Amino acid sequence: MPTPSKDRRVEIARRFRGCSIDAPKYSQIEIATLGEFFSIFHSLLEPGKIFWFRGHSSTEYTLAPSALRFDSEEKRSRALRLITEMKRFLGMKLPRPPAVDDHLGWMQVAQHYGLPTRLLDWTQNAAVALFFACCSAPDNDGLVVILNPIELNQRVDPKLPRIFDYERDATLIDPYFALGTRTNPRGSRTIALNPTWNTDRIALQQGCFTLHGSRKFALDQTQASSLLYVPILREHKESLLNELERVGIGEMFIFPEAEHVCSHLRRTAKL
Repeated sequence: MPTPSKDRRVEIARRFRGCSIDAPKYSQIEIATLGEFFSIFHSLLEPGKIFWFRGHSSTEYTLAPSALRFDSEEKRSRALRLITEMKRFLGMKLPRPPAVDDHLGWMQVAQHYGLPTRLLDWTQNAAVALFFACCSAPDNDGLVVILNPIELNQRVDPKLPRIFDYERDATLIDPYFALGTRTNPRGSRTIALNPTWNTDRIALQQGCFTLHGSRKFALDQTQASSLLYVPILREHKESLLNELERVGIGEMFIFPEAEHVCSHLRRTAKL
C-alpha cells in the first residue's frame, strides 16, 4: 500500500480533529478505492481475531444508541417505554413474533422498525459498513469504526472471552432491560451480543449489536481500547459506492424490502 503524502495526512488530521469522538485512534491512510479499503486491514487488524464494523456517514455521529442520544432524561425514558406500546400493537401483526419473555428479541424488533432502543447496530462485513459510511451525507466526511467485540466483553467478565448470546447469557443480559436513563460511573458496561430475532435484513447485512449500559451511553476507548476509526473522505464516497455496487453491496442487496428495491431502481435510472 502506498504511503500517504504528508499533505494528505495533514488534511485527514485537520478534518478529523473536528469530529465528535473523544481522542480517537484513526488511520491516516486515504481510502479512495475498494482495494485500498481492504488492504488497510492487513496493517491495522490482528490476524485470527474477530472484528465488527460500523459505518457513519458523518464524523459528527457518536457510538450511542438511538434511545440514549436525547439530551433530557425525560425523553430517554419516554423513548425506552415505546417498546411496551409496540408489543401491544405489533404482537398480532408479526409473522414470527419473539416469545413473550424474549426481551432482547422484542428490542431487536423495535430496532428493526425504527423505534429508539439501547441497541447499536454493527456488521461482521466491512464492505457493508463502508456502504453505510458512503450512502448518505455526500457533503460530509464519513467513518468506518472497527471494534473487537470479545475484548469489549472481557471488560465485563474476563472469564467469558466470547460474544454473548441470550440463550447462554440471559442472567447477564436481562438486567440491562431494567436500566434507567441516568449515567452511573459504576453502572453496567456496554456488551456485544449476537442477534436472537433474525430477519432477512440482519442476515444479508451480517448484523450484530452492542447493548449499552449506564456507565457511559456512548461507546469510547475507555470502554473498548480496540476501537479504531477509518476516515472516508467525502470526495471519494460516490466512487466507492460505485465499486461496492459492482461487487454486490448496494441498497437493493442489503435491504430486501420492496421499497428499497424500488429506491435502488429509481436511483440507477437517475430519476
